Amino acid sequence: MAAITPQHLLSVWEQGVQRHPIDRALLLLSLARPETPAEQLADLPLGARNAALMSLQRACFSARLPAWLDCLACGERMEFELDAAQLPPTGTERVDSIEVDGHRFTCPTSRHLAKLARRNDEPQTAARQLLLDCAQDADALPRDQAALAELLQHIESTLEAVDPWVNIALDVRCPACAQTAVADFDIADYLWRQIEQRARQLLGDIHALAQAYGWTEPDILALGETRRAAYLARVLA
Repeated sequence: MAAITPQHLLSVWEQGVQRHPIDRALLLLSLARPETPAEQLADLPLGARNAALMSLQRACFSARLPAWLDCLACGERMEFELDAAQLPPTGTERVDSIEVDGHRFTCPTSRHLAKLARRNDEPQTAARQLLLDCAQDADALPRDQAALAELLQHIESTLEAVDPWVNIALDVRCPACAQTAVADFDIADYLWRQIEQRARQLLGDIHALAQAYGWTEPDILALGETRRAAYLARVLA
């Protein structure tokens, strides 16, 4: 997987800045999986999607991921750093379906999430709808709501066991008040924030150098990182 050039990074940012987060994740996935036809990306299991995005993160930015989280109990901002080595390996075998309590389910995909986003349900309702959408035989599922909720818990635990990249959950403890919590790690959102930050930095570099030297955007982006930084240092001095 090749690193993204400055020109390509700006193009990706421009394409994705106005998109829904689900569509933005698919845009990033097209970079991570260039061999996959675009029309098939939305049907990749979420575990495969997230693992591919993590590989893209490592190739283009860093295996070390600085992050922060505000404590829900006291408001303290907790800053920490994740290391990719602490996360599940990204080269695990793809899981397309699972069987739980005699029922077979397709693993959730971006297409499933897009359908839920259009409904705008409450989280509990959305989780049950996702269960129905992923079931290969929804009519065979229990009608009792308590039994359905229990089945949903079994599905979630089974999915996490066979494909941990479906949902990365972090256990965090506030250093100020000792409150513990579980936070989801969204690699698609994290990767996009880095691309956006880098794009805005590049735009600032282009603006400064264009004003100083009259160069065009392609001229400036064609400079290597070291030379561009050296020119910027002279402009800012």
